[in-house]
Amino acid sequence: MKWYLLSLFLPSFVFAQDVLNSGDTAWMLVATAFVMLMTPAGLALFYGGLTRSKNVLNTMSMSLGAYAVGTVVWVVVGYSIAFGDGDIIGSGKIMLHDISSNSLRGTIPELLFVAFQGTFAAIAVAIANSSMIERVKFSTYIVFAALWVALVYAPVTHWAWGGGETLNFGEMDFAGGTVVHLNAGIAGFVVAMILGRRRDYGKVAIKPFSPLLVVLGASLLWFGWFGFNAGSQLSSDGVAASAFLVTNVAASLGVIGWIIAEWLVYKKATLIGGASGAVAGLVAITPASGSAGVDGAIIIGLVGGVIGFLGVTKLKNMFKVDDALDAFWIHGLVGIWGSIATAIFIAPYAISEDYNMASQLLSQFKTIGLTILYSALATTAVYFIASVLTGGGRVDDESESRGLDEMLHGEKVINL
Repeated sequence: MKWYLLSLFLPSFVFAQDVLNSGDTAWMLVATAFVMLMTPAGLALFYGGLTRSKNVLNTMSMSLGAYAVGTVVWVVVGYSIAFGDGDIIGSGKIMLHDISSNSLRGTIPELLFVAFQGTFAAIAVAIANSSMIERVKFSTYIVFAALWVALVYAPVTHWAWGGGETLNFGEMDFAGGTVVHLNAGIAGFVVAMILGRRRDYGKVAIKPFSPLLVVLGASLLWFGWFGFNAGSQLSSDGVAASAFLVTNVAASLGVIGWIIAEWLVYKKATLIGGASGAVAGLVAITPASGSAGVDGAIIIGLVGGVIGFLGVTKLKNMFKVDDALDAFWIHGLVGIWGSIATAIFIAPYAISEDYNMASQLLSQFKTIGLTILYSALATTAVYFIASVLTGGGRVDDESESRGLDEMLHGEKVINL
C-alpha cells in the first residue's frame, strides 16, 4: 500500500519500465535545457538586480560559478551519492562508472537523467548563495559550492528519490520542495548567521540595483520552472501536462498574493514584489506539481505569495539574520508551506480511497525536520572547511566597503 501511494506522487523514474521512448527523451532534452537556463541566466539576473550596484557582477558570478562547479561535482561524485546503490548513501557510479549511451533510466537514457538531475543540484547551491552575498569571498563560495553539492545536496536527494529507505519517510515531493528549496534555504540561512551581518546593514538604505533585471530574471525562472516541475515526471504524458499547467497557475497566484499583501500593508504594489511573488508561488507548488489540481494550485500559490511577503517584510526583522536576498524566507519558509500543502491539496485522480491525510502530514513533517537538521549541521561543517581552505570566508572591510565587483573581479557595472 505504501509503495502504491508513493507511486502517485513521486517522479516516474522510481517506477518506470526500462524501455526507451523517443517522445519522452525529446521532452526531457528540452526540459533539461529549460532548467539549465534558470541558474546562470534566471537566478543571475534576479539576484543581480536585487543586490547593490557595487556587487552586481560578484553576485552574478556566484550563480555562474555554482552552475559550473555544481555540474562537475555532480557527474564526478554527486550522482553516485544521490542515485547509486545503497541505503543511507549511494555509491558505485563515481565518474558515471558503467553508464553508457545505451543505459536507461525508465524510458529515457540514463545520461539524460544525470544531466537533468544535475541542473537541480546546481540551482540548489546557487539559491543558497543569495543569503551570503556582499561579504563572502568568491573563492570560499566556490569551494563551499563543490563540497555542499556532494555532502549536503546529494545525500538528501538519495533519501528522497534515490533509494535511501531508512531516511525516506514516505514524503510526497514531486520536484524538490524539500530536496531543493528547503535544503538550500536552510543552508543559506546558516551561512548568513555564521558570516554575520553586512557592516552597513541597518545603517544605510540597501537599494536594489535594477528592478528591470529582477523581473527579467524572474520571468526566465518562471519559464525554466516548466522544465523543473513538468520535467520531473520524466515522460511526456498527462501528469507532465498537469504539472505544467498548475506551475503556471500557482506562479500567477503568487504574484497576486504578494501584491495584495503589499498593497494592504504599504498601499503600493511594486515590480520587485510581484517578481518575488512569482518565485514564491513557483516554490510553493513544486512538491505538489505532480498531484495538485488547478483548485489546489490556486490556494497553494496564493498563500505562498502571502507567506513569502510576510517572511521577507515581518519575520526576517524578528530573526535579525542578514539573509541578504531572502533565500530562507522565499525558498525555505515557502518550501515548508508547499510540502505541507502537498498532503492537503490533492486532485481526485491522484488519490486512493484509503489515503490518510493525517498520516501523510506526519510524513511531511518528519522529512521537513530531517532536512532542516541535516542541512543545518552539514552546511555548518562544509562552510568551516571551505573557510579554512581559503584563509577565512569573509572579505576584508575595504573590499566590503568599496564593493566586491571592483575588489575581487576588477570589473564594474553601469547602472541601467
